[in-house]
Amino acid sequence: MPTSKSTSPKVGITLGDPSGIGPAIILKALPKLKGRAKFLVIGDSWVFSKIQNFCLPTDEAGKIRNFNFLDLHNVSRKNFSFGKVKAEYGRASIEYLNKALELIKKKEIDCLVTCPISKEAINLAGYPWPGHTEYLAEHTRCKDFAMMLLNKQLKISLVTRHLALREVPLKLKKEDIYKTILLTDIALKQLFLIRNPRIVVCGLNPHASDNGLLGNEENRIIKPAIKHLMRSKVFVDGPLPSDVAIFKASINRYDCVIALYHDQALIPLKMQDASTGVNLTLGLPFVRTSPLHGTAFDIAGQPRLADPSSLIAAIQLAIKCTLNLKKA
Repeated sequence: MPTSKSTSPKVGITLGDPSGIGPAIILKALPKLKGRAKFLVIGDSWVFSKIQNFCLPTDEAGKIRNFNFLDLHNVSRKNFSFGKVKAEYGRASIEYLNKALELIKKKEIDCLVTCPISKEAINLAGYPWPGHTEYLAEHTRCKDFAMMLLNKQLKISLVTRHLALREVPLKLKKEDIYKTILLTDIALKQLFLIRNPRIVVCGLNPHASDNGLLGNEENRIIKPAIKHLMRSKVFVDGPLPSDVAIFKASINRYDCVIALYHDQALIPLKMQDASTGVNLTLGLPFVRTSPLHGTAFDIAGQPRLADPSSLIAAIQLAIKCTLNLKKA
């Protein structure tokens, strides 16, 4: 794990899709985090400067430079527009990621915060990954990884991620549940310094199937995965009905929930507190976080509407987890 020799971590922040909300939320977030870390923004400085005057009054524009900027000069000025899906912008966002990975390998940054990319744009550019998580895992040769979504009240790890709902029961495997629980247990200990984490697993079906009356995935897949873990020192409970599991976690009966599909996690997180929502990738050889929202193309051209709260939470979490790794 590359860490800075000083007590102040070096945080790399990628611009995300240059046509999206990334430039605006970075400009709004970093002034609020002055002194917390050393920041390096990786992107296109022309796009960044284009948004600056919209985000901040002229008399404040000079105060935001509590960071360095690595300019890749990879966005054409001709016909540029915010809020557009283009292969060029998808390619640019991947190039920011590649540069960040290079800097992490050289130990020039300690952790990574990624602003939103467009899955459609990166696929148009010839990158067939469903998102940041899978791209980073493949390019760091990380075999076992998971997505943890969290806010101030809840932590939820996902067994499956970007799948059509009809595919979830077909692709749900004991091995994936087992690995997700183990990755979550390690992360809670190392990144959050929770000595004895308490983990609960959601059921897939209503009422966690009522012992097989409403589906057989709980008895056939989920319970055997949990039983296998009982032999280890991992504390894991379930499967419980997802509403019960998430409610109990929200009142601190559990430290983390294991959700089986995307919206099983996202709906309660965003209903409870979307503004502090963060995506944390587990299993990578470095800390990586991102805000819990997308490119917001609909308001990317109106940066005064951009809310940096989720990015601020993502940066704060990256700093916290990086420092905790030194203590673990």
